[in-house]
Amino acid sequence: MSYRTAGSLRSVTLDDVRGAQKMLSGVARTTAMESSRHLSQLAGAPVHLKCENLQRTGSFKLRGAYVRIAGLLPEERAAGVVAASAGNHAQGVALASSLLGVHATVFMPHGAPLPKISATREYGAEVRLHGQVVDETLAAAQEYAATTGAVFIHPFDHPDVIAGQGTVGLEILEQCPEVRTIVVGIGGGGLAAGIAVAVKALRPEVRIVGVQAEGAAAYPPSLAAGRPVSVLNPTTMADGIKVGRPGPVPFEIVGDLVDEVRTVSEDQLSAALLLCLERAKLVVEPAGASPVAALLAEPGAFPGPVVAVLSGGNVDPVLLQRVLRHGMAAQGRYLAVRLRLTDRPGALATLLGVLSAADANVLDVSHVRTDPRLGLTEVEVELHLETKGPAHCVEVGKALRQAGYTVID
Repeated sequence: MSYRTAGSLRSVTLDDVRGAQKMLSGVARTTAMESSRHLSQLAGAPVHLKCENLQRTGSFKLRGAYVRIAGLLPEERAAGVVAASAGNHAQGVALASSLLGVHATVFMPHGAPLPKISATREYGAEVRLHGQVVDETLAAAQEYAATTGAVFIHPFDHPDVIAGQGTVGLEILEQCPEVRTIVVGIGGGGLAAGIAVAVKALRPEVRIVGVQAEGAAAYPPSLAAGRPVSVLNPTTMADGIKVGRPGPVPFEIVGDLVDEVRTVSEDQLSAALLLCLERAKLVVEPAGASPVAALLAEPGAFPGPVVAVLSGGNVDPVLLQRVLRHGMAAQGRYLAVRLRLTDRPGALATLLGVLSAADANVLDVSHVRTDPRLGLTEVEVELHLETKGPAHCVEVGKALRQAGYTVID
């Protein structure tokens, strides 16, 4: 393999990515490319979804982890590997190590979702729970590496990892040779950097757009400063791209080859996840849905054909439930109303009849009878309704007013 050197950093070339592709043959799946009629109509150009959520272990992380571990010297393999992760990287390292016959120890925070902990163990890794946040877990893994001699497998800041992730870019060019824009989520930057290396070497005119969550967007200030800078207390539901500081190796590549980095809100992430589930019938985690969120936010900004990379599908069921509710609320498909009724038999049934006639689905009802603002014969009722969207919410409100009810603000 040949490498371009920038200072003390070894960068990544197309030859590295092609070598990684050969190494991954029979290990990583060539994931599906699905067209999206709904997103294509919004964007006014063909939009395709690169389904890395259907990759082994549920994300692209297996690619880079396998290439990194496969490249270790025999004595390094004998010492084992160690990683720190709340989910996708943990599972990628666990499976890659198992396939290569290397012992893996993975540190995970105590708050990591139980399904991800179980999956990491089932893939063959020894799991150690440490700390409440990933930074604490990372420090424990690095200390373990220093004391035991195990090789620390970084989730994004290593050329071999980036080369492995870059194989996604080669597949995109094979599956959609006419692509003009590739949209990909960015956390530490390994996936975006790898895709950019592969695609720009072969099709330099293709536009590469990175997407970060607003609450964990370290790349815009880092690119503006010309060096990696930290975001304090990154906050987002998209834990797959919740990284407070870019890695030096991917940062160099992203700065050179990625055309633009955009940010998306939590509401946009929720709406994107909901769209993937309802329209594409794909379970995608919030980080994986970030490219779709960017398309929904400004569909006309991406020359087509567009490929949006769905980087992972390992979403905790509890989080999925919350995110779906959030996404439906953001789309105006939930409506909360408070009303005052005369406290008499049949009053609630009459109200529910009005809502049924308006085709609103009642999710929850609560009564308040002890508020001092209420009259002796009054009761306050709060209802949570599922609707068909903002226009239907207006129709429901109109139906209530026509029936003589006053909605309390």
